[in-house]
Amino acid sequence: MRRLRFQCVLLVIAAASLSAAALPSAKPEDQGFSSERLQRIHAMVQRHMDLGDISGAVMLIARHGQLAYLDIQGTTDIETKKPMTRDTLFRMASMTKPVIGTSIMMMLEEGKIQLGDPVSKYIPEFKNMKVAILQEAGQGREKPPKFYTVPADREITIKDLLTHTSGLSSGPMSQSEVAKIRRQPSETLAEYIPRLATTPLEFQPGARWQYSPSDGFDVLARIVEIASGKPLNVFLKERLFEPLDMPETSHYPTDAQMPRLVTAYQKTANGLVKTQNSLSMSSKVYFAGGGGLVSTIDDYSHFAQMLANGGEFRGHQLLSPLTVKLMSSVHIPHTLPGRTPGEGFGLSVRVMQDAIAGNHRVSDGSFGWSGAYGTHFWVDPKLDLIALMFIQTPIREMRPEFENAVMQAIVR
Repeated sequence: MRRLRFQCVLLVIAAASLSAAALPSAKPEDQGFSSERLQRIHAMVQRHMDLGDISGAVMLIARHGQLAYLDIQGTTDIETKKPMTRDTLFRMASMTKPVIGTSIMMMLEEGKIQLGDPVSKYIPEFKNMKVAILQEAGQGREKPPKFYTVPADREITIKDLLTHTSGLSSGPMSQSEVAKIRRQPSETLAEYIPRLATTPLEFQPGARWQYSPSDGFDVLARIVEIASGKPLNVFLKERLFEPLDMPETSHYPTDAQMPRLVTAYQKTANGLVKTQNSLSMSSKVYFAGGGGLVSTIDDYSHFAQMLANGGEFRGHQLLSPLTVKLMSSVHIPHTLPGRTPGEGFGLSVRVMQDAIAGNHRVSDGSFGWSGAYGTHFWVDPKLDLIALMFIQTPIREMRPEFENAVMQAIVR
């Protein structure tokens, strides 16, 4: 009875809200999944809801270009108890980065940039950067770290930014200086990005991997604008979102979309608490590369499926298969200081280099990324699979749990 009820829920969900934009559906067994084992994904989400970790979730798996699993649970808001729906809008946060990475790859294919180009070729202010050398560790905002600077050994490149090896706004020393020149709400990429060049790098370019949460990819976003000759929001709409049939995706919800925006939460000792200023990454004038996009599960699945298809989606060839392979190859090995065991890094995406070494569950060669509000996705070229988890509370342990639940459900 429980299994029948679960399958009926999936059928209702698949039928409800199904639009022309959605990926075509197929029976799980036809795609090599066990319907019974897929229940474990549903149970995993329910367990975290029962623990008070999340208000709800939307989960999607597709294989061979067909939707094999869609599960929608919980609410978009605890107080109103508004049900989670297929068209609920989520904050992508750093899952914006692979979209920017794809944009950079498009400029590469058109010969407008090269991966080894110094950033200063496009933004001259980045010509002579300094590197911070720590003297005394800081203690939060009240007591920032003390350091002196030395000249950078070389200029930072586009590839450095794509792989988080530039040192730009990547740690306490650099970020303490970035905080002093932080952008104003009315500023654009063109107005703010040159100021970043006045801040020191956290380390010598290429010396290590250290995440640049926002600024590194904001610089890449500005380079897309310069290379393409278009504002980033226009470029993304024309070159990615329209060909990929992603009408719900943008840097800021419309008035019509706002009621469908899920509430973001932080888990505390007192339960889930609403995240203040939860649209801080989004803007109507500053089109960030490090975060800021809002999207739905169907919209973003089209982007992921395009990557799984080798750059093609519904007749639109956004990238060549070789470029997608370049993007998803290991450019930074998991052995470089700063990386996670088993996880290499590609051009804007995590790449599973050695799953056994890192005790990971996904296939070697799988690639993707996550967002600060809890979203997570990956593409598995070997299994021809995409998987997306959309939540809006940063519960990190759900990522490997979701990966395990997906992989154990594949029976052929």
